[in-house]
Amino acid sequence: MEKTVWLDSWQMQCCGERFEPGDEVSWTLQDPNVEWLSEVLGPDLAARIDAAEEHHSGIDASAWVTVGTVASIQTVHCRYAPRPDGPDNYLHPVPDSGAVGAVSSADGWPPETEELRFVGYVVQLTGVRTRPPT
Repeated sequence: MEKTVWLDSWQMQCCGERFEPGDEVSWTLQDPNVEWLSEVLGPDLAARIDAAEEHHSGIDASAWVTVGTVASIQTVHCRYAPRPDGPDNYLHPVPDSGAVGAVSSADGWPPETEELRFVGYVVQLTGVRTRPPT
């Protein structure tokens, strides 16, 4: 079984552990926020995301502990700006500004540019096994 997983930048930067293709990982996964992912990734890639990793207090009833082998890792960067009808100090992902690129490892700190901010990883897992959280 395979899963395509979203991993938020802040989750990885806070207390995530470095990983690379071939590593076995054990993550708590839950249903992804498809609306937000569509804004960042576009609707086609967002629709392919099966789950989102969560290891803080936001775990919901859809959560399952998932063990799998990392097959591939992609970084996701995007632009942020105020919405045209919103306050200038509240930034949102700019639709269709997402840039996805393959990487050989994930540590939470890929390079950013002045224009594009790192927002997360898309990780392909293979050999997936799940169990309810304890």
